[in-house]
Amino acid sequence: MTVELTHTTETGRARMVNVAQKPVQRRMARAAGVIVMSRETLDLIRDNQIKKGDVLTVAQVAGIQAAKRASDMIPLCHPLELDFVDVQLRPAEAAELPSPAAAGIVAQTEVQCTGRTGAEMEALVAASAALLTVYDMCKAVDDSMRITDVHLIEKVKGNVEEP
Repeated sequence: MTVELTHTTETGRARMVNVAQKPVQRRMARAAGVIVMSRETLDLIRDNQIKKGDVLTVAQVAGIQAAKRASDMIPLCHPLELDFVDVQLRPAEAAELPSPAAAGIVAQTEVQCTGRTGAEMEALVAASAALLTVYDMCKAVDDSMRITDVHLIEKVKGNVEEP
């Protein structure tokens, strides 16, 4: 099976994909990831006792900002005009963690736009930035944290309805 990579030329050089001939469509992408931490750190976050401030609110805003700047961070990513960005953070459920003794925060994101290319990079960048912000704000109290399982949940595209 031969796989054709879209971001390389025939000689293997990097290139930005030409999307000019693609139809404008409604697009949506959802992504998620987890930051694993001690139960004590999760309790400090829940009780708003982290010295840097309200961890979940700051991380939510960081994720939204990051989605809007994905093309600034990823060289071959097209800049998109986003219609909607949602970043939700919540305590992880036991099944989302590597062990029963672990604790953590899940970041779930959704990005919507109307354009010629999808929004999956924006959704992934939003989840990553939100989790990195949690890490940054809590690193003074927990140096064992680790970010894991950042992944695309779903991407959808559909025709733009005429008014």
